[in-house]
Amino acid sequence: MMMREGSIWKRAKSHARMLLAAMAVCALLPQGATARGDDGEVEVAAAAVAASASSADLPRLVLPPVAAAGAVNAVSATSRLVLPTPAYPFTRSEQVVEQAFGQRVADPYRWLEGDVRRSDEVARWVANQNAVSGAYLAQLPGRDALSARIRRLFDYERFSLPRKAGRSYFYLYNSGLQNQSALYVRDGLDGAGRMLLDPDSWAEGGTVALDGWVPSPRGRYLAYTQQAAGSDWRTIRVVEVGSGRVLDERLRWANDTLIGWVGEEGFLYSRYPAPADDAGLQAPAFDKAVWFHRVGTPQSQDQLVYATPDHRDWAHKAAVTSDGRWAVILTEDSTLPRRAVHLIDLRRGAGRDGWRVLPLVAELADDWKLVDGIGDRLWFITNQGAPNYRLVQVDLGPDPSIKVVIPERTQALEGGRIVGDRLVLSYLRDGAAVAVVTDLKGRPARSITINSIGSASGFGGKPGDPESFYQFSSFNQPPAVFRMDMRTGETTPFAQPKLGFDPQDYLIEQRTYPSKDGTQVPIYIVRKRSLARAGMAAPTLLYGYGGFDVALTPAYSPVRMAWLEAGGAFALANIRGGGEFGRAWYDAGRLDKKQNSFDDFIAAGEFLIREGITPKGGLAIQGGSNGGMMVGAVINQRPDLFAAANPDVGVMDMLRFDRFTQGRFWTQDYGNPAHEADWKVLRAYSPYHNIHAGLYPAILVTTADTDDRVVPGHSFKYVAALQAAPVGERPHLLRVEQDAGHGSGKPVDKVIAGGADVLAFLAYWTGLDLR
Repeated sequence: MMMREGSIWKRAKSHARMLLAAMAVCALLPQGATARGDDGEVEVAAAAVAASASSADLPRLVLPPVAAAGAVNAVSATSRLVLPTPAYPFTRSEQVVEQAFGQRVADPYRWLEGDVRRSDEVARWVANQNAVSGAYLAQLPGRDALSARIRRLFDYERFSLPRKAGRSYFYLYNSGLQNQSALYVRDGLDGAGRMLLDPDSWAEGGTVALDGWVPSPRGRYLAYTQQAAGSDWRTIRVVEVGSGRVLDERLRWANDTLIGWVGEEGFLYSRYPAPADDAGLQAPAFDKAVWFHRVGTPQSQDQLVYATPDHRDWAHKAAVTSDGRWAVILTEDSTLPRRAVHLIDLRRGAGRDGWRVLPLVAELADDWKLVDGIGDRLWFITNQGAPNYRLVQVDLGPDPSIKVVIPERTQALEGGRIVGDRLVLSYLRDGAAVAVVTDLKGRPARSITINSIGSASGFGGKPGDPESFYQFSSFNQPPAVFRMDMRTGETTPFAQPKLGFDPQDYLIEQRTYPSKDGTQVPIYIVRKRSLARAGMAAPTLLYGYGGFDVALTPAYSPVRMAWLEAGGAFALANIRGGGEFGRAWYDAGRLDKKQNSFDDFIAAGEFLIREGITPKGGLAIQGGSNGGMMVGAVINQRPDLFAAANPDVGVMDMLRFDRFTQGRFWTQDYGNPAHEADWKVLRAYSPYHNIHAGLYPAILVTTADTDDRVVPGHSFKYVAALQAAPVGERPHLLRVEQDAGHGSGKPVDKVIAGGADVLAFLAYWTGLDLR
């Protein structure tokens, strides 16, 4: 517990901190905002010092914006609770200044890169930040009612897509408010479900999640991965399906692994060497290799299958074709869509000299995605000579050959499966996932059409199966699971959720708007039909990502639905850098073209205001991971445009991102900070390094203490710089989730609590009445 300081001393200390912080942050300002003195010290821009020293003697009451006339749910200033600007905890700064390519860059908060599990000082700082943000968020009007509504929206039955092995069907089920979904098995499609694994029993509060799970071919065993506290590290376990007995072996240090069963006796998986100590949890990881584990034996007896000690930064994963004939090893060295491919003929097994690995595609030049195999034929989706991808068949018989089965189309080919004697292909059309069914020679059989905006996905199965399962989801529709008869094409419901709202009350539109350079960018807009009919503006939440060739498609979120129910609008901008429209769209938003992503997002906000979707002062923005970085960058570039922002688990220090965990894989998207040309691009938009004097929106930064994908030090340093800079008196707070990671595996209770805090904060500062 912290003692309260006297008001005079508190004000004096606050002024001193602001002056010192302005001096520390001056080198984080945009290029040209700082100057270097003759003594080599970084000088403070006079404007920044003046701004920081002009605070009033008493804390100011900052009135949140009121939506413009005609806006729905706007609240008058006289009826609204006014929260004072919180006093931020003290953050010490250090004289850390580095020289890079002729420029000096300060990093006064580098000590906040320390792991909260190892640094008591960082842990105390996080606790103090959480105490301040927790007290502020608890006062927000409507926060508790919003939390209760999100909980009700979560309370519906949820099923995953079933997977068949032998006669058994395996699927996840959640009755509604379970922190983690349980794994069930049925004997036959119409059999009674039997719980096989209950992750809620693994740890208090559901902090250990069931991540991946793959049954053996005949369904005797099931291998599954456990995820603790949201970490990317996984532990692989095996359960005997008939008895429900979990076997003793624990395979540790798996990370981004596939599980490829070799008959019923064992499986291939990927793992890194065990770190030397706990410091390895945030350190870069190398030497990822493929191993074979025999069921019933300890990990120490696993056999090394494939590794590349001459290329320690390469990462390998292994899949096995449905007929068990081939193991296909995919190798990658970055997030770029390019992979090498090696094969193992599993009929031979492991000889005295180990596993015989044969090269199929030796170079890391193009992308190769395995569809499946039948005998000596393998099907791949590749971008070799086809930026939007095409389907090819590789014949491994006496006369090896590769032939095109499905040529490239204008829509990007995302994935495919062989089910029965058909190919089920997933395309991206106008930013949404659609499916096409053909025979094995690529001749059209049927298309799966749904007369609404949404995404059809899944389509699992294997050659010879009589059926496939898929799900349909949209912004106003939780995932519904359907069974498709592969012979007749007939589709029947397998699991449809019962809803506490009418999806038809909400209008989903897809429109386009011009970006700064004239490029037309698609955007989804979701709101109540009554708002659209009345032509009323509403506080709007704008979301974006724009990176790593990732496509954002229509999907359901109970948290987002609570915002819509309260009368807000939601917009999803498919900005450049994402994968919605093929390779050209992706390339137009990476490396030295990353600014296009920011321009697209800024233009989306301007479009929403111009079109009367949201009023001035009513726009909130949100993004996670790469999207969190994007939100931080656009705040620096256009702070006047946004009322509130939520950068979530963002990459905020673009000059040091490659020094932690998997960060080195991102250099093909962002550039390499060790290269001068890339460094200058990164320096120009890095959120941490470009905070400048001005009036910033209200900002709630969210991260988690055990995020080992984008380490939380990114968010810690960014918040420290924000709180020290002269950026206005709207709150700039940090919320750190405990025992959580980058997002996956988060318990329902944590999702509800975090969602309520974030939306209540954004609602307060955009004028959305939650009452």
